[in-house]
Amino acid sequence: MKTATKMIHAGAEPDPSTGAIMTPIYQTSTFVQAAPGQHKGFEYARSQNPTRFALEEALAQIENGKHGLAFSSGVAATDAVIKLLQPGDEVICANDMYGGTYRLFTKIYEKFNIRFHYVNMQDEANISAVINANTRLIWTETPTNPLMNITDIAAVSRIAKAANAILCVDNTFASPYLQNPLDLGADIVMHSATKYLGGHSDVIQGCLVMNDQTLRDQLYFIQKSCGAVPGPMDCFLVLRGIKTLHVRMQRHCENGERIAHWLRDNPKVAKVYWPGFADHPNHAIAKKQMSGFGGMISFELVDDSTEEAFRVLSSTKLFSLAESLGGVESLINHPASMTHASIPREERIKNGLKESLIRLSVGIEDADDLIADLQHAIG
Repeated sequence: MKTATKMIHAGAEPDPSTGAIMTPIYQTSTFVQAAPGQHKGFEYARSQNPTRFALEEALAQIENGKHGLAFSSGVAATDAVIKLLQPGDEVICANDMYGGTYRLFTKIYEKFNIRFHYVNMQDEANISAVINANTRLIWTETPTNPLMNITDIAAVSRIAKAANAILCVDNTFASPYLQNPLDLGADIVMHSATKYLGGHSDVIQGCLVMNDQTLRDQLYFIQKSCGAVPGPMDCFLVLRGIKTLHVRMQRHCENGERIAHWLRDNPKVAKVYWPGFADHPNHAIAKKQMSGFGGMISFELVDDSTEEAFRVLSSTKLFSLAESLGGVESLINHPASMTHASIPREERIKNGLKESLIRLSVGIEDADDLIADLQHAIG
């Protein structure tokens, strides 16, 4: 099945009771049983909900996986993966990652005696240098947030398998339309479904997709026992968003490419981070494992001051200053004070995240209007 068809039809079956083409929103907390233990596959909505099950099937299909699990947020999905571990286990993760993931690892799980190693995953030798008998999980993002670094998923998968470790890939920036980590050897794919999967900035949700039945059962037990599940309305919204993912991503990519090149040609812009450039350090890998380069872009100004960055951030009209990404509308963001503020300043700077860095989530508006907005703001 081709991608566009899969996006529209994944998880979608007409409602057997009415023939409704859209999955109903089963807004219920519990389900009636004919006798104790005799039911129709649903007992209590934390454990099972038909709307959520339809979404989970759709998530699995669009990521070329066998099993999907939906959670109340991307962080909740990440939390479930870490709960697979035991005290004394070690995790290798990218040094350039979403600040909320870093906060979860350092502020919550380090005190449970789980050790995290932060390395530059653009060079797999950095992973091999810290892997050991206690390594249980390798966690990566690609492209990374916010510096758009690229990790070779297939290469890291080989390292993980040799060490009997789980490889989890945060695929939020690429979306299943541009990249399918399971096909490249990942064990788990994580998404903040809030972003491109939902696509309309109206829902908070996360998900995990995997092929292994045992891994699915372990994660389902965590999902059910810890209860970080999305409500049926949220599941419906993400199901609806998935149906237009392919057409939205096409426009995100087209607009992103135009704006990335426009920024690079602007004399007031010093550096642009976008994996579509031929001179990006890992462009060849991005081209190999992605079908496009997306609409996420970061850049630095020639005037490398926080004051000038703040002036630009507050001067756009179409690019709204806000956290998050992946919606149909364009957003502009200051990672150091917003999405990555939980990472200590010295760590951000050491990893290349300047205080003056600006991040764009390029929406699906007319590219000429977006460029005019940036021209007005940058001056």
